[in-house]
Amino acid sequence: MEIIIGIVAVIIGIAVGFGATKAFNSSKEKNAALEAANLKKSAEDEANRLIKDAESQVDTMRRKAEIEAKDEALRYKQQIEEESKDRLQEVRNAENRIAQREQSLDHRVETLDKREHQLSSLQGQLDKRSHELTESEEEMGRRLEKVAGMTPEQAKEELLQTIRDEVVHDQAAIIREAEQRTKAEADKKAREILSLAIQRVAADHSSENTVSTIHIPNDELKGRIIGREGRNIRSFEQLTGTNLIIDDTPECVTISCFDPVRREIGRIAMENLIADGRIHPARIEEMYDKSVKLVGERVQKAGEQAAFDTGIHDLHPELIHTLGRLMYRTSYGQNVLNHSLEVAYLAGVMASELGLDPVPAKRAGLLHDLGKAVDHEVDGSHAVLGADLAKRFGEKPEIVHAIEAHHEDVEPNSVLDVLIQAADAVSAARPGARKETLDAYIKRLEKLEEIANAHEGVERTYAIQAGREVRVMVAPEVVDEAASVVLARDIASQIEKDMQYPGQVKVVVIRESRAVDYAK
Repeated sequence: MEIIIGIVAVIIGIAVGFGATKAFNSSKEKNAALEAANLKKSAEDEANRLIKDAESQVDTMRRKAEIEAKDEALRYKQQIEEESKDRLQEVRNAENRIAQREQSLDHRVETLDKREHQLSSLQGQLDKRSHELTESEEEMGRRLEKVAGMTPEQAKEELLQTIRDEVVHDQAAIIREAEQRTKAEADKKAREILSLAIQRVAADHSSENTVSTIHIPNDELKGRIIGREGRNIRSFEQLTGTNLIIDDTPECVTISCFDPVRREIGRIAMENLIADGRIHPARIEEMYDKSVKLVGERVQKAGEQAAFDTGIHDLHPELIHTLGRLMYRTSYGQNVLNHSLEVAYLAGVMASELGLDPVPAKRAGLLHDLGKAVDHEVDGSHAVLGADLAKRFGEKPEIVHAIEAHHEDVEPNSVLDVLIQAADAVSAARPGARKETLDAYIKRLEKLEEIANAHEGVERTYAIQAGREVRVMVAPEVVDEAASVVLARDIASQIEKDMQYPGQVKVVVIRESRAVDYAK
C-alpha cells in the first residue's frame, strides 16, 4: 500500500511537474512573444523617431545651406558692387584727367591761334611797310630824276641812306611792339613757374673758404708740428699737397689749398695728429692714409645721398663719387653740392609745371656742375669737363648736351637745356645764395658802368641792385627811340662778352621811354 501510494505520489508528482513545466514553458513563450512585440513596437517607434530626426536635421541643414548660400551671394554681390564702384571711380578719374588734358590742349590751341593771329598781323604790317617803301622808292626816284646836277650814283646813295634810316626805325618799332605782345603772356607764365619753384625749393647755404683753421691746445705744440729742422711740416705738406701755415696767431694753425678735398684730408689728419700727440713722419703717413679713407667714405656717402634725395638710382659709381666731391667745393661761398641739389629740384618743379617729364630735368640739374669737381686738375670750362665726364660714363646725349649748354659753351637746342639754364640762374642769383669780396664787388660795378659809358650818346650810368641792373641815361637829341633798343642790346651783348657774373644783368636804357634787354 505504501509502495502503491509512493508510486501514485511519484506519478502525481511527475504529472504535476510535467504540468508545471508545460505551464511554465507556455507562460515563457507568451512572455517572449509579448516582449518581441514590445521590442518590435519600440524599434518601430525608434525608427520613426530617427526618421523624423533625420528629416528635421536635413530640413535644418537645407535651410542653413540656403542661408549660407544667400550670405555668400550677398557678399559676392557687395564685392562686385565695390569693385564696380572702384572701376567707376577710376573711369571717372580718367575722364577728369582726359577732360583736363583737353582743356589744356584747348588753351594751347587758343594760345597758338592768338600767336598765329599776331604773326599774321605782323606779316600784314610788314607787307604794308614793304608796299609803302616801294611807293616811296618810286616817288624818290621820280624826284631825283628832276633834280639837276646829281649823278645817278649820288641819287642812289641818297635813296639808300633814306631807306636805311626808315628801315632801322621801322624795325625797332616792330621789335618793340612784337616784344610787348609776345612777352606779356610768356612773362606772366614764367613768373608764376619760377615763383612756384623758388617757394617749393628753399635752401640755406653755408659759405666756405680756401683755408681751414685748426685749434691747438697750446703754442708749444707748434714746435712739435714743425719738427726737427722742419721734417714734420715738410712730410705733412708733401703727403697732403697742402700748405701748412704756422704763424704768431695764438693756439691755431692754418691749412691752405685750392683743392677742397685735399684740404679736408689735411685738416682731418692734422686734428688726429694733435689729438694723438705723437707727431713724426711715420705717424703723419699713417694718419694721412686714415684720413684719405675717411674722406673717401664721406665723399661716396654724400654722392649716394644726393642721388637718393633726387630719386636717381642708376648713376655710374664714378659719377656718384665725383658728385660727392662737390660737397667740399664752393662757388662764391655757395656749396656746389647743395647748389646742384637745388638746381635739380627747381628744374624738376618747372618741368612738371610745363607738363614735361621731371626725371631727366632732375638728372641734368644734379650733374650740371659735375666738372667743378675736376676743374682744378684739368684745364677747360667746368661745363665742358662735366659733359665729357657724363658722356664717358654712359649718360644720354640730351643730358650731356644740357650739362654742356648750361653756360652756353654750346647753343641750347631743347627745352631741357633752357630749364637747366633757368634753374642754375635762379639758384645762383636768389638773395643770400652767393657772396663775393668787397673789392670784387666794386670792380664788377665799375666795369658795368665803364662798358655802358663807352657807347655814343650815353650821359650817365648807374649800376644798381648789387650789379644786377644797369640804368643808362642817354641824350635824347643823340639817341632816338629806335636807337635806344639797339643800344640796350649792344650793351647787353658786350657785358656777356667781357664779364663773368652770377645770374643775369638787366640793362635799362632811359630816354623818353625805356628799352629793356637782359644779358643772360
